[in-house]
Amino acid sequence: MKVIASSIRKGNIIEREDGQLYVVLTAESFFPGKGTPTTQIDMRRLSDGVKVSDRYKTTEQVERAFVEDQDYSFLYNDDDGYHFMNQASYEQVAVPADAIGDQAQWLQEGMQCILSMFNGQAVAIQLPQRVTLEIVETEPAMKGQTASSSYKPAKLSNGARVMVPPHIQSGTRVVIQTEDGSYVERAKD
Repeated sequence: MKVIASSIRKGNIIEREDGQLYVVLTAESFFPGKGTPTTQIDMRRLSDGVKVSDRYKTTEQVERAFVEDQDYSFLYNDDDGYHFMNQASYEQVAVPADAIGDQAQWLQEGMQCILSMFNGQAVAIQLPQRVTLEIVETEPAMKGQTASSSYKPAKLSNGARVMVPPHIQSGTRVVIQTEDGSYVERAKD
C-alpha cells in the first residue's frame, strides 16, 4: 500500500525498493523556509537488524507493508525469545529478542500487547502506554530540595533505571511511560 512519506510513524513497517521489510524507529518531517519539505526516516531491517536512514520528499510515495495487528498476552522469555499467546486462539508465538529491542525491559507476565504479524511472523510489538512498577532503590530526599525542579535516579523492580521526583521513596509504586521510560505519577493503588 503506497502512502506519502510524511504519514509514516514510529512502529510502521515499510518495504523498500530492495524488497526487504524495515520497522520505522523515528520519522521526523522538516519544513524549511526555503526549499522542499522532507521527511527523515530512521529504520531497522527486520531480517538482520541493520539500521538505515532515508530522506524523502514529504509528498513522495513509500510502500507500507500490510501487517496484521493481533492481541497477545506475554507469557515468559527464554533462549528461544519472548513467548506470547493469542487471546482468541490460544496459539503461542515466540518472538526473537531483536524484534522487541529495548522495549523488553517493560514486559511483565500477563501483559496485553499488540503484535504486528507479517506472513505469520511477528515483526513489531506495541506495549501499553504505561506500566506500574515498584521502586526498589533510590536515594533519600535531601532537605531543601523542591519537587518541581530536581529529579533523582531510582531503580525499578524490573531492573530499569529512571529519574523520579525527590519525594518518591523505595517501596513506592509508580507509573512509567513505556515509550521513553519517563516517570508519570505515583500509582493510585
